[in-house]
Amino acid sequence: MTMVYRWAAEVLGLSAEATMRLLLTVVLLVGVTLGRWVAIRAVHRRLSEPRDHYRWRKGLTYAAVILALFLLSRIWLVDFSGFATYAGLVSAGVAIALKDPLASLAAWLFILWRRPFEVGDRIQLGDHSGDVVDLRLFQITLLEIGNWVHADQTTGRLLYLPNALVFTTPVANFTRGFRTIWIELPVLVTFESDWKMAEQILGEIVRRQGAKAAEDAGSQLAEAAGRFALAPGATEPEVYLTVEDSGVLLTIRTPCDPRHRRAVTQAIWRDVLEALDQHPEIDLAYPTTRIYRNEREGKLPLRAPDNAASGGGASAGRPVP
Repeated sequence: MTMVYRWAAEVLGLSAEATMRLLLTVVLLVGVTLGRWVAIRAVHRRLSEPRDHYRWRKGLTYAAVILALFLLSRIWLVDFSGFATYAGLVSAGVAIALKDPLASLAAWLFILWRRPFEVGDRIQLGDHSGDVVDLRLFQITLLEIGNWVHADQTTGRLLYLPNALVFTTPVANFTRGFRTIWIELPVLVTFESDWKMAEQILGEIVRRQGAKAAEDAGSQLAEAAGRFALAPGATEPEVYLTVEDSGVLLTIRTPCDPRHRRAVTQAIWRDVLEALDQHPEIDLAYPTTRIYRNEREGKLPLRAPDNAASGGGASAGRPVP
């Protein structure tokens, strides 16, 4: 040990006291790192869920960092009164220079305390939506959904957003509290169609496809009512009728797991198309151009024939053969 002190004094210019503190720091860091690794290994042997592994690894990492900082302060900050004076002098400048990181740090504490979301939840934060795959001191990592991909499926991109956004932008959680969303599918049929039959067919399809989701939504609503001021409401799938310019609009509304939106939509549309194929009296409406001739429709022409003006040709309002 004497040789270490002498080498530190000659090469590094450190006193014996500083050398001792440096050695204690190295031993402390190695010990804390080794203890964290052993604890994580022990936890992984007892848990099988990846989400549980993530939470314990994060928790043990934060605990190790806090413990290391506390012990390092005991080693190096002997005169706490001097440290407090120094911290008071620089705190104002640090707060201004690091405003955004400090806001993100405060937001991280807010997320841990209030839990508006956690790792694994599907959220929308401002204009960005995705699954939360990581939560750190200063940023949230989302596996993006939407954008150029439809029906809330993932794009494969990772979005790194500052935690401070939770203070300045709306946060929507698809899967926490009430873990069901409602989707609507518009089915437009022509005025000449048997829209009553179409309404009956669509009702049978959506009630069959959405039975399980409606049952889950009912139990989730009852559970969430104890935490939120949610009014009781119907969770059964429905078909709503509206008249549009180009036909009768039948809107299918059904509860759905937010992660299965595309699969549910596809299953309902497949059943709708197959069912309507068996009913020729029902036609789907789509953009068309119609030529309307009064005489062929059994109505008077819009103006009297004028053979002289037309030079003996077809009169106005008459169909051209």
